[in-house]
Amino acid sequence: MEFFLTSLVVCVTPGTGALFTIAAGLSRGARAAVIASVGCTLGVVPHLVAAVTGLAALLNASAVAFETLKYLGVAYLLSMAWSTLRDKSDLTAEREPEPRSAGRTILTAVLINVLNPKLTLFFFAFLPQFVTPGEPYALLRMTELGAYFMLMTFVVFLAYGRFAAAMRHHVIARPRVVGWMRRTFAAAFAALGARLAFL
Repeated sequence: MEFFLTSLVVCVTPGTGALFTIAAGLSRGARAAVIASVGCTLGVVPHLVAAVTGLAALLNASAVAFETLKYLGVAYLLSMAWSTLRDKSDLTAEREPEPRSAGRTILTAVLINVLNPKLTLFFFAFLPQFVTPGEPYALLRMTELGAYFMLMTFVVFLAYGRFAAAMRHHVIARPRVVGWMRRTFAAAFAALGARLAFL
């Protein structure tokens, strides 16, 4: 339950993939939102593979490596809190003259996440919290947790995109609401960093 709750907090925090899915729903409707959700989820796979294989080696190496990784994770989560708090960008939906093909939408979504190095850093910060150092099946355990995270990512992105598609004809910009939402997400990242520090 703790893993799922933590994953949910992370998944619902709008990042580049979520914003792309929302934009797809706003500009091109529900079908585009579904396709974008699939593409963004597929874009997580390379980061997950890199993180899982690297973490398996580190966790089997020494407790010192594990502790070092843990505090790097703390620093990363706190930096995420700070960058989320400082983000002042607006969400805009641009209407395209021609609809994109499914392949182009998926390719764009995959590239958005593949070219985002923060995802790999996130997995290095996130997965060690739920795997015991020296666990015999650490690789399998991290792969299983990563698969659950990807499934949750797809479901959350799909919800974002479908909601955006439903609201596309009467979206009203509300900067104050967006500001409070970002402050809430920043506080959640800071809380996760504090929790990891005292784990």
